[in-house]
Parts: sequence; C-alpha cells; structure tokens
Amino acid sequence: MIAATNLSPTGQEEAARLPWISGLLFYVAVGGAAWAWRWAVDGVGPWTLGHADEAMGPFAGGLVGVVAGLALVALSRAWTSATASGTALAEALGELVRGLSVPAVALLALASGLAEEMLFRGALQAQVGWLLASLLFGAAHYLPRPGLRIWALFALLAGGIFGGLFLWTGTLAAPVAAHVTVNGLNLRWLSRA
Repeated sequence: MIAATNLSPTGQEEAARLPWISGLLFYVAVGGAAWAWRWAVDGVGPWTLGHADEAMGPFAGGLVGVVAGLALVALSRAWTSATASGTALAEALGELVRGLSVPAVALLALASGLAEEMLFRGALQAQVGWLLASLLFGAAHYLPRPGLRIWALFALLAGGIFGGLFLWTGTLAAPVAAHVTVNGLNLRWLSRA
C-alpha cells in the first residue's frame, strides 16, 4: 500500500507498461516456437498450408482477412450490446486492458494476431486439422474467472473462422489480418471503457 502511494507518475506509467511488454515478449516466443516447429516438421515456414502455388497472394488474402475481421468485430459488439454475457465479458476484459495507449494496443494486436496465427493455423492446423486447431484455440482462451469464461466460446468461433480463412486462401495473411483487426479494434474499444 505504501509503495503504491509513493509511485511518481513516471513510476505508475512504468508499472502499467510492464504487463503489456511481458505480453509482447510472450508473443515473440510463441511466434518463434511456431516457426521452429513448422520448419522442423515440414521444412517450411508457417505462411502457407504447403501448396504455395495455389495460395492467394498475401495482399488479397490480407484484404479478405480485414473484411472477415470487421465482420467479427461487428458480431462481438452486437453480442456485447444484446446480451448480459457479452456485457460482462466486455467489462471483465476492459478491466484487464483499461488505459492501454494506442501504440501499446497496436503492438499487442499485431504481436498476438501474428504469433497466435503462426501457432494455431500455421503450425497446428497444418498438423492436426481445422477442427482440432480451432478447439485448441478456444481452449487457450479459457480463463476460469467469472465474466471471462465465455470468452472461450467467442475464441472458438473466431478460431474456426480464422482456420477457414487459412484453408480458403492458402495463406496465413488472411487469418493474421482478421485476427489483428479484431484484436486492434476491440482492444482499443475496451481500453477506453
């Protein structure tokens, strides 16, 4: 208690910065592990399903991903405003990210979207298939705290869509763009709540 009252504004800013910096480092490790795994198993990076000649280009895949991400953001906002579980989830997540700066939101959205897609779609889906990778993605987003448990269901839906984008386009650019769009817009919205 005494330490908290003696924090200068600079000390408070530094304390607030630590969780998102450690999150950023975590995602760098996850992305590196996904890359190493896919390279060790298939001899390729996690960017395609292995048939690069049939893959949509990264720019077109990215555009498809942004459109899908915007649709997921609209769905999450509608769920938040229409249901008590959506409102409770937004409030619980808002407590965790409240006050993040725009640069912090952008870095976290980019790092989490890229690393999680490298792992769940680029490495896992290539090995275990769409369904199991989507189920594991939902399970990874389960938090045993009131108000946050339901997040796993939204993540399961999003993971299924991200995996479908990877199958359809053949490029990781689509699910990465969708994931970054969802995380960026929703983190910014929740951080201001």
